[in-house]
Amino acid sequence: MKRYQVVGIGNAIVDVLSQTDETFLDHMGITKGIMQLIERERAEVLYAAMKDRTEAPGGSVGNTLAGCGNLGLKTAFIGRVRDDALGRFYARALQAEGTDFPNPPVAGAELPSSRSMIFVTPDGERSMNTYLGISADLGPQDVAEDVTGDTEFLFLEGYLFDKAPGKEAFLKAARTCRAAGGKAGIALSDPFCVDRHRSDFRRLVTELDYVIGNEHEWASLYETDLEAALDMAAADCPLVVCTRSGSDVVIRARDQVISVPVHRVVPVDATGAGDQFAAGFLYGLATGQDLLTAGKMGCVAAAEVISHFGARPEKDVKALFRAQGLV
Repeated sequence: MKRYQVVGIGNAIVDVLSQTDETFLDHMGITKGIMQLIERERAEVLYAAMKDRTEAPGGSVGNTLAGCGNLGLKTAFIGRVRDDALGRFYARALQAEGTDFPNPPVAGAELPSSRSMIFVTPDGERSMNTYLGISADLGPQDVAEDVTGDTEFLFLEGYLFDKAPGKEAFLKAARTCRAAGGKAGIALSDPFCVDRHRSDFRRLVTELDYVIGNEHEWASLYETDLEAALDMAAADCPLVVCTRSGSDVVIRARDQVISVPVHRVVPVDATGAGDQFAAGFLYGLATGQDLLTAGKMGCVAAAEVISHFGARPEKDVKALFRAQGLV
């Protein structure tokens, strides 16, 4: 038995939410309804301007691990935070949720902990302004081999592939995990990230056991149409998952092609849909379900999170699985 069922590596970002109105957005020059990356000075201005702030641990893989924890899996998160108020909050919050955070906050670091300032207007729109800070500097020195070598599944966040140390960290973690009998995989995260690092992503895929991406990310990775891209991906990696907007989920496992039906719902907030699909899918893999069932679990988890505001589950997702006859 491994100590963990899922270990994730990703950006350790604190979500800082504040209710506001459109007049404030206009005054501060915030584009409504989108996520944009900002620099440190801008982050400090926006943070100081927020009223009645609410803080929550975030980040794509962090959200996935929260979903895994909701389902009862044993998890750990490898990320980088500074020893400041937000960094200490992030570490405490993950531990309180039952996810181990083996990397202590870094004392004396030059960059502050990462944060995403999210301004919510009365119509429910979320305008996100993300400062990556110290989390984007994660490197191989942050990867504890006694953690990545003691998990059944390793899950990597594609966004961290933007810097050379992140690439080195991923390779170290994946090789350690696989050498110890675990399975390593990644979420492609963003088609623009794939565009920037296509050749490196292509090499990494061949060293992994599973890859999750959406239709745009797969087409970008192989620079061809989706069907041909999935054929090429299946030749490179044992397990390939493709989520498609408004359509089924396609799972390719060497000679298998599995179509997972999706029950369409009107989203309240689509934030976190991909993160929670990954949580449900990984839960299925970690508990020995067949691929069709694991895919259905991913879809149920995604449907739950888009039914409310926020990127983390609010209901007992395992109870939803039972209601669907999946467990």
